Amino acid sequence: MAKAGWETTVLEKHDSPGGRARQLIADGFTFDMGPSWYWMPDVFERFFAQFGKKVSDYYPLQRLDPSYRVYWQEGFSDVPAGYGELKKLFETMEPGAGEKLDRFLAEADYKYRVGIQKLVFKPGLSLFEFLDWELMRGIFKLDVFNSISSHVKKYFKDPRLQQLVEFPVLFLGALPEHTPALYSLMNYADMKGGTWYPEGGMYSIVKAMYTLALELGVQFHFSKNVKQITIHNNAAKTVISDDGSRYEADVVIGGADYHFIEQELLPATHRVYSPEYWSNREMAPSCLIFYVGLNKKLKNVLHHSLFFDVPFQAHADEIYKSRRWPTHPLFYVSITSITDAHSAPTGCENLFFLVPLSAGLTGDTEEVREEYFNILIRRFEERTGEKLTDAIIFKKSFAVSDFVEQYNSFKGNAYGLANTLKQTAILKPSCRSRKVKNLFFTGQLTVPGPGVPPSLISGEVVAKQVVKHFG
Repeated sequence: MAKAGWETTVLEKHDSPGGRARQLIADGFTFDMGPSWYWMPDVFERFFAQFGKKVSDYYPLQRLDPSYRVYWQEGFSDVPAGYGELKKLFETMEPGAGEKLDRFLAEADYKYRVGIQKLVFKPGLSLFEFLDWELMRGIFKLDVFNSISSHVKKYFKDPRLQQLVEFPVLFLGALPEHTPALYSLMNYADMKGGTWYPEGGMYSIVKAMYTLALELGVQFHFSKNVKQITIHNNAAKTVISDDGSRYEADVVIGGADYHFIEQELLPATHRVYSPEYWSNREMAPSCLIFYVGLNKKLKNVLHHSLFFDVPFQAHADEIYKSRRWPTHPLFYVSITSITDAHSAPTGCENLFFLVPLSAGLTGDTEEVREEYFNILIRRFEERTGEKLTDAIIFKKSFAVSDFVEQYNSFKGNAYGLANTLKQTAILKPSCRSRKVKNLFFTGQLTVPGPGVPPSLISGEVVAKQVVKHFG
């Protein structure tokens, strides 16, 4: 918006930029509080290129090799960055799977190129947006109407390979059998695009965007918790924070949780979606996160690890069907100090544990968190052969109730709205209010969906809509 010549003011609830991508610094340890995977580097390059910049102007990138490790019930597999080595891994797990991976990723390549340009960069305001010859001609190649689960099973029979290919969609917010096969494009992003690490952590992206915004004249007001948007003649007139500060606006863009803006900041007469609408949405997961500092270095561990050493489907069902606290949770561990020595004191290690949970869970108590922490530590120790218990010198948790309190998150969701077929494109909450003519929405609860790259794209899509309608 600033680049387009608008006087732009950002109101931020917290005392620093970043939102869910904030940074935690404590006792010499540095943690990314939210996002930790750097995929789709082309999306970040595209973002900065629009301002005549490059990613390398702000932070160096390092491709991780192996990309990550997966712990199974019978051992572990390291997922190599090199494609030739990746094919060999698939072949060792299932004869013929290497050649099948070629075909699978050729389809995923098409979905990545055409799907992102023809679907992801659309504002989702009208079906007419999708009357595109290339899109219509390739609609079946995009696999919008098949599930990722059935698509994967056509290629791979080994349950480990199926889990390896399906795991990215767990964070898109639905079971693989309910997620369109279009999202095999995430496998292309993973296996061909690579897993990267920005020096200084994911917060380096936040600092880069903040620096760029300041250069463009954007005004930031921190510790401004917005409490109300006043309406006059069906237009947003004033944004009011809880300390009484008032900000007049020609256009308001909401980057906070969509549900919070609609249900809490607007008068009832100007809300588009009802409480019943929201209660019927399929939400992406919430999370239980632990930030842990150790007073020793670990051996034989990687930057990213997925612990799939318990039944995959059982935990997935507990997230999306029975909606209960998991009995035997899958979990993910990030150890940035493996790659970045500056993220922990000398001779120390920082660990980020994450368990995906169903959104809207109750019973988020310290006792429950501690119970799960002990489960994760025990499984980590068993699988890695490393003792952690006596080495922990820092620990902080973050879960459902924190997402609600810190981010005004609907049902404590961590990732936004699930990318099911019924919640895709024009079927998502609209990026422009139908009742408040100058109110727009961006972020993970509107188009195109959850994740850091889609949220970046969302900002671009919505800014273009504001410029289109308001000059």
